[in-house]
Parts: sequence; structure tokens; C-alpha cells
Amino acid sequence: MTYTALAVVGVAVTVVLDMALLRTRVLTRRAFWVAYAIIAGFQLVTNGLLTGLRIVTYNPGMIVGLRIVHAPVEDLLFGFALVTQTLAWWVWWGRRLVRRT
Repeated sequence: MTYTALAVVGVAVTVVLDMALLRTRVLTRRAFWVAYAIIAGFQLVTNGLLTGLRIVTYNPGMIVGLRIVHAPVEDLLFGFALVTQTLAWWVWWGRRLVRRT
């Protein structure tokens, strides 16, 4: 499976997890998108440096080829899934703990 396919699957699983399974609906909140924009900016700086200096390289046959600040667009998809799942699980566990007390 290509890096691109894995990234798309990661985003799809994350959206389903947030909206349907955990029902935290983090993706519908304005605060999420503001915070994510800040995170994505720093992700682009970090990924740009790592890939621009060739500390991290990618097999060209495994990615689409579209790059933003030297980093493959797939990295943004994985970053989105990582951040969104972290917050969705945080909200879900927080709700469960509040109900217990």
C-alpha cells in the first residue's frame, strides 16, 4: 500500500471515529480549525526543514508527488489524523471521567 493510500485511509478513519463512533464532533468546532491551522503551520516548517535538508526522504513511487514546503502533501494528511484523533480521544475520555464523578 502506498504512503498516499495510507494517509487517505488514516483521514477517513479519523473522520468516522470523530463523527460517528466517539461522537465528539471535534471537526465541527471553530476552535479546532483555528488550533489546527497553527499546528499545520509549524508542521510545514518542521517537515520543510527535515525534507529540504534531506534528513528525511521519500520513495517517489509511494507518494503523489505534490509537495508543500518540500514535504509531501501526505504528511499533512497524517498530521491531520494524528491531531484530530488525539483531541477526539481526549474529549471522549474527558466526558467518560466527568460522568463517573
